[in-house]
Amino acid sequence: MDAKLSPNRGLNLSGIRLASLLAIGLGLAALVLDGVASRSPWQGTSLTLPLLLSAVIAAGLGFWAVPWLQRLKAGQVIREDGPKAHLKKAGTPTMGGIFFVPVAAVVACVMSNFAVETVAVSALTLSYGFVGWIDDWQILRRKSNKGISPKMKLALQVGFAAVFCLWLIISQPDNSITTISFPLGFSLPLGWLLFLPLSCFVMVAESNATNLTDGVDGLAGGTAAIALLALGAIVAPSSVGLMVFCASFSGACLGFLAHNRNPARVFMGDTGSLALGGGLAAVGLLSNTLVALFILSGIFFIETLSVMAQVSFYKATKGPDGKGKRLFKMAPLHHHLELSGWSELRVVATFYIIAAILAFVALIISQI
Repeated sequence: MDAKLSPNRGLNLSGIRLASLLAIGLGLAALVLDGVASRSPWQGTSLTLPLLLSAVIAAGLGFWAVPWLQRLKAGQVIREDGPKAHLKKAGTPTMGGIFFVPVAAVVACVMSNFAVETVAVSALTLSYGFVGWIDDWQILRRKSNKGISPKMKLALQVGFAAVFCLWLIISQPDNSITTISFPLGFSLPLGWLLFLPLSCFVMVAESNATNLTDGVDGLAGGTAAIALLALGAIVAPSSVGLMVFCASFSGACLGFLAHNRNPARVFMGDTGSLALGGGLAAVGLLSNTLVALFILSGIFFIETLSVMAQVSFYKATKGPDGKGKRLFKMAPLHHHLELSGWSELRVVATFYIIAAILAFVALIISQI
């Protein structure tokens, strides 16, 4: 094919090749990180074994779950105003989070010997996955892009976040968790009065940001897998249970990518994306690694920022006819890049590289 007509603009990549490179890269990274920390990679309390076990189970379960979702007629409804190339994806099963999120939670709890912090974070993650499932189910039932109302969705997210915060109060009587740690030994004591609303905000914002990133085959799953593995390495010295949780969910994302890589056979839906964001936020709060979490969530943050900028600019430039101007061709940012001529694979590969760089930066800063 002529290079000018190549949809990947010089990238000699296929979806399966890109997913395989990511899986190999994260597997090697887990081995190296375990080696540096003097952990046996083949024990349950490591990064490597939970990662591999979750990946294999999730990938294997997908071969049963995807056809089941197809029979259930759980096909994705595609936005008509979205990229035209996405219209061919109509009918692709969604709600894929129902098979890889529980796998990760079970592996994490078993491998950590049901450590209290692992069970708590897994419960919060499954709760957010439940919120996503309700939204996905309503979308499928109505055959439209509108699930539960935004107010109801937000209320459920805040409600589950509040329950998790209540558990934090009970389980952290010394109040040490309310002091936010920064690099170079700096800290910011907040107290429960400020920490609790911050915690709720972080969980809701992180889950919705991850949700916004889920718009291209393999994008949310791959970037979340990278962020989760890096976060697992960062929290390892303070909590083995949370390390195992992160490794298990990173592996489950890789297993999901076996079916979600371009061209996707299934989408994770809100069931998966809200769960992943909620899990990341819960680990960041419980381990007092919010600075690292913010760096690792750079892709999710930029995607969210692009949506906020698009909406704000449109409202600010609205004329007498009720129409405004658009800052981007379409938001979130990955859709703008697609409409600018980038292929899905180019977008995903670029975001993977950026996510890996952010992970490296977060690992370095966490040591300062």
